[in-house]
Amino acid sequence: MDVDGGGNKRVFHRLGGPQSDPSKNQKVCFHWRAGKCNRHPCPFLHRELPPPPSQQGLNGTASSKRHHAFSATTDGPSARNRGPNNFNGGASSTWGRTGGTRVFVRKMEKVCNYWVQGNCSYGDKCKFLHCWSMGDSFSLLTQLDGHQKVVSGIALPSGSDKLYTGSKDQTVRVWDCQSGQCLGVINLGGEVGCMISEGPWVFVGIPDVVKAWNTQTNSELSLSGPVGQVYALVVGNDLLFAGTQDGSILAWKFNAVTNCFEPAASLKGHTLAVVSLVVGANRLYSGSMDHSIRVWSLETLQCIQTLTEHTSVVMSVLCWDQFLLSCSLDQQLKVWVATQSGNLEVTYTHKEEHGLITLCGMHDSEAKPVLLCACNDNTVRVYDLPAFSERGKIFSKEEIRSIQVGPGGLFFTGDGTGQVKVWKWVADPAPTA
Repeated sequence: MDVDGGGNKRVFHRLGGPQSDPSKNQKVCFHWRAGKCNRHPCPFLHRELPPPPSQQGLNGTASSKRHHAFSATTDGPSARNRGPNNFNGGASSTWGRTGGTRVFVRKMEKVCNYWVQGNCSYGDKCKFLHCWSMGDSFSLLTQLDGHQKVVSGIALPSGSDKLYTGSKDQTVRVWDCQSGQCLGVINLGGEVGCMISEGPWVFVGIPDVVKAWNTQTNSELSLSGPVGQVYALVVGNDLLFAGTQDGSILAWKFNAVTNCFEPAASLKGHTLAVVSLVVGANRLYSGSMDHSIRVWSLETLQCIQTLTEHTSVVMSVLCWDQFLLSCSLDQQLKVWVATQSGNLEVTYTHKEEHGLITLCGMHDSEAKPVLLCACNDNTVRVYDLPAFSERGKIFSKEEIRSIQVGPGGLFFTGDGTGQVKVWKWVADPAPTA
């Protein structure tokens, strides 16, 4: 994704209040930034400092009303972190050990309803959060409004300066990555079940069909064959795989001569809908409503193992180095590792208080591996890996169903209200208080 290299430093104002207070030290409270200041009154500021009036814009001139919504640099081989499928980390046997130095302190873990409505009278003294996140490692850049129902897919095609989002409101929206403006709305006539991008292609799963768009040639294709909703899509070994409502996994192969996708295989085995797919280690992993994960060989397209340790819907699967991570509505996140025989076994189980919806792996501003884990209590937990020490949390009005990694430390979340938020990892701030 080619975006403007200026970088956007706009920080989401977590608390309201006057722009200046001469009675306070003009420094931002470090403990407030971490979400754990307990001094009332605090001698330091509980808000971000505004930019100086003379601050120059991204183009070297005075800033105008037109802002860059989510710009980032894309230099270097790690600029396009494509998320879970290419999530690389070192081998480790320390899953779940909290011996790291980063420990997240929980406090006031509820967003103020009055602040959301814009009329909280407590200001700095409110005991609830006046922000959409806890933790000082990432910040909210902007939000994209337009979808009317849950956002079920987010995609960033290679070589494009556009962001694509799909929703159960039966539309795909196209956003400009510099201005954050919606450039177009595509009406599909069916709920979007999933969306991915691979190279210049954008693939969208809707009931009974997969739509394919080439963002460079503007060509559009329809891939028939699915029965019911298409819940999951992934590309591996030059094949496009689709997990469908009837429990089958369909595969297509692109024919450059005819410029179309031709049916290649149908993988049978799951007894209920396939809702998650991931490719790694020359394997295809599928999670299903039948509570199982099936492991398929990408060479033979045969099922070589069935994992049955989850007791509810397997909502998401993620490859990290030689590990497989899976999460379920059974409130468990499992880490799998291959034994000498080649079969996968659980090496660690992480338990949450709520059902788990989706996983996303990425690296923070210091290139450390982190895991974003969406739960059905309208939050996303942010964990350091492999220790699973919590370093932050993201809140939303409704469940976050989609998380997508972008370039330059960006990531995107889409929730049940139809809102897409753009986040950016930031360097650890130096203590100011």
